[in-house]
Amino acid sequence: MNYSEYFKLHEALVAQKMTTGNRTDPAYIEYTSLNFQRIKRWQKSVRLSEEQQRWLASQPELKVKWTVLTEPWCGDAAPSLPLMHLIAASHPGITLEILLRDENLELMNAHLTNGAQSIPKLIQTSGTSETLSWGPRPSGAAALVHHYKEQHGVFDAAGREQLQQWYNADKGRQIIEELLQLLGRK
Repeated sequence: MNYSEYFKLHEALVAQKMTTGNRTDPAYIEYTSLNFQRIKRWQKSVRLSEEQQRWLASQPELKVKWTVLTEPWCGDAAPSLPLMHLIAASHPGITLEILLRDENLELMNAHLTNGAQSIPKLIQTSGTSETLSWGPRPSGAAALVHHYKEQHGVFDAAGREQLQQWYNADKGRQIIEELLQLLGRK
């Protein structure tokens, strides 16, 4: 599905107090609702800088497909998907396709992160058949999660709160920079 279709699916799930996949735990329904609010906030607040827009405009030959595996309950997807959409919408050579992870396990299992089905996972393909990937979170957020797990042995609610604070403080800068680097920006 495209981003608009994903957004509408997410919105309908919230209205129906549901989530995707076989998730029946009320926490996942709450995550789905919370993430929808976060996605709407990210859409309103984040823009590409003039320099980032100029760089994208200077890449007329750029032609890639971004396939993103995700689920509406995924907390890391809330800041990432709107930024992926923002970049893709800013260049005609970038096609964005969103797939639900749990409905596409074969593709997911071909792109594991440290042996796990971590999402969101962006898979970039181009005419050269080169496949690159990004995700499930930017390097600064990944470091926070890694250090938290080292200190506490588990990534719990307090860790998730710290991660959300990191995303809010970063304002999407690192996600955008890493996605532009995936496209070839130095």
